[in-house]
Parts: sequence; structure tokens; C-alpha cells
Amino acid sequence: MKRSASWKNLYDPVTGFMRAKNADGNWVTPFDPFYSEHNPDKAMFMEGDAWQYTFFVPQDVEGLISAYGGKQKFVTKLDSLFSVTSVMHGEDQSPDISGMIGQYAHGNEPSHHVAYLYDYAGMPWKTQSRVRMVVDSLYHDQPDGYAGNEDCGQMSAWAVWTITGLYPVNPASGRYMFGSPSVNEAVIKTKGGKFTIRAKNNNKANVYIQSATLNGKPYHKLYVTHQQVVNGGTLEFTMGPTPNKTWFTAK
Repeated sequence: MKRSASWKNLYDPVTGFMRAKNADGNWVTPFDPFYSEHNPDKAMFMEGDAWQYTFFVPQDVEGLISAYGGKQKFVTKLDSLFSVTSVMHGEDQSPDISGMIGQYAHGNEPSHHVAYLYDYAGMPWKTQSRVRMVVDSLYHDQPDGYAGNEDCGQMSAWAVWTITGLYPVNPASGRYMFGSPSVNEAVIKTKGGKFTIRAKNNNKANVYIQSATLNGKPYHKLYVTHQQVVNGGTLEFTMGPTPNKTWFTAK
């Protein structure tokens, strides 16, 4: 548990980024959040830059939000990840850094949980918009239908989870966070039978969750647990074309 909090040693509140340190504990300077080098003698981050790795704290998202000074400041930083230039600096950049939306790199696995972080900051509609955009723009049925390297099936796994409307941001938590289901129905077979996910009024325009029920009862959490899935049942989302900013926003 102590080691899992070591990210705090590398977070620089002045710049708002994770940064490399020298052996004496001082920051490596000069600092450029767009700098990425694959040469291990120069690299500060492997196969990425400070933009991408700053958000790689899936085990303590609440702690990362707190480090930024609260949810609104965190969301502002997260928004900027998707909107800044995709240009990186460095002589030997890794080809693994691909599928760029701003500095979000969907072609490389360290970015795969990032679009779901809005759930933790009380703005799930932004997660819903982002993940649907990624599914629709970066996956297709041609030989180049993946935006990056299919390491151990992760590019496919992200798509399968996201298309169902769920994602294990922090697998050790046993929680599957909600995104935006892009199929009308998905069935997960379990030892207890099956867990069915349905999306009513689902189409390319209706990317936003309006409400949800679990086994016929109104459901007000932004996730289901692994145990709920294993137990079997039916999770039903009602979709719509505009964000519902009053639902799923409680702490």
C-alpha cells in the first residue's frame, strides 16, 4: 500500500505533471511535458510523455484529484489532455505512441483508463462522450482497424469492455465503471448464469446515459461490482442525445 502511493513523490504541483527525478531527489531539468524519448539513456518516460503518464494512477484516482486541488481543476487538466497539440518532442519517439487525440494516446495501453476518469470527478457525461468518440473513430473493420499495437489483446479488450458500457479502471477494486454502451444488448456468461446489459434508445447520436435500472429497480451508482456481475441479472441503460448532468453526480 505504501509503494502504491509512490506516485506522490513524482507529482509536481507547480507544473501539474508527473516528472522525472535524479538520484539526488531533485527534478530533472529542463522540463518539457511533450518530451518523449525511447533511448533509455535519455528517457524520462518509456513509450509516452508527461501528459500521458501523469494520469496513470488508476489505484488512487481520488488522491490524484485531491493533488490538483479538487474535481473542477482536475477536469480542466483532463480536458486539456484531449485538446492540446499531438506534437511531441524528442529525437527517438516510440512508434507505440499512436491513436492520438490531443496527447491522449489510445494506441498505447497506459492511456486506456483515462477517458473514464471523469466518472470519479462527478462529470460522467464527459466519459460517455469521450469513450463513444474513441470507439467510433479509432476502431473499424479494415486491416488498420486498431489505432496501435495489440499487446496481449489489450486494444481488443478495451473495445469489448467499452462497447458493453463497462470498464475496469482499477481491476483490484472489483468495480466496473460506466461508460457509454454502443450495442443494444450484451450478455456476459457467468457461473451463476448470465449478466445482461441493455441500452434503450441506443444509436450514434444517443451517447449519453439518462437513467439506469438493475434487475428492474432504479440504479444510482456509476459502477457495478464484479460480484453483481457474477451473481447474474440485468442492467438496463436508457440513452439520450444530451447529457444528464443531474444523474450519477453524487459523491
